Amino acid sequence: MGPACAGPAGAFTRGCAAALLLAAAAGVCCAAAPAVLEPPAPLAIVEDLQPLRLAGEGSYRWFGLLVYEARLWVGPRGYRDSEPGATPFVLELRYARDLQGSRIAEASAEQMEKVGAGSAAQRRIWLAAMLALFPDVRKHDRIAGRYTPGQGMRFYLNGAPLGGLQDAEFAQAFFAIWLSPRTTAPALRTALLRNAAPQP
Repeated sequence: MGPACAGPAGAFTRGCAAALLLAAAAGVCCAAAPAVLEPPAPLAIVEDLQPLRLAGEGSYRWFGLLVYEARLWVGPRGYRDSEPGATPFVLELRYARDLQGSRIAEASAEQMEKVGAGSAAQRRIWLAAMLALFPDVRKHDRIAGRYTPGQGMRFYLNGAPLGGLQDAEFAQAFFAIWLSPRTTAPALRTALLRNAAPQP
C-alpha cells in the first residue's frame, strides 16, 4: 500500500476509500473471486426473489490489497443488461477493512459522476442522502442494496435495515457504479453478471 493510502490508525484516506467504489486508476485490477459456499443474502431481504440464485461474485483489490468482495443475487427473472431497471436484485458487499460511512458516500457520488449517472444537482441530493444513510463499517461487515423496479432501493447492514430512497433514478445510478457498461471496473462487472441472464 503506497503512501497515499496511509491514514490515522491504519484507516484509508479519502483516495483509498474511493477505491472501495471502483475508483478509476491505471493498473488497478478486479478479478473474479473463487466460488465460496456461504449463506445467501438474509431471507428478509430476498423473500420475494425465490428461487434466489447467485448471478456472480468478484473481489475488488487496490494494488493487491483486498477491499471487498461483491455478490449479485437475482430472482427467477434474472438481470438483463439491456433492461437494467426491469427486475429486482440484491448487490451485497462484504468489506475486508474498516471504512468510514462518509467516505463510502463520497466515493459513491464520485463514481456516479464517472459513469455519467444523474445531473450535478441530483448527485448533490443523493450525496446528502447517502451521508445520512451509510454507517461506518468494520472488517467482515456486509452492506446489501436491494433494488425494486420503479420504486427505488433499500440498504441493509448485516441483514438489518438501514433505510432507503424511494427514487428509481437514484437506485439505477447507484447500481450503475458496478453494473453499467461504463463502470470503472469492467472485470468485476463481468464477474457479477456471469450467470445473471434469465433462465428458461
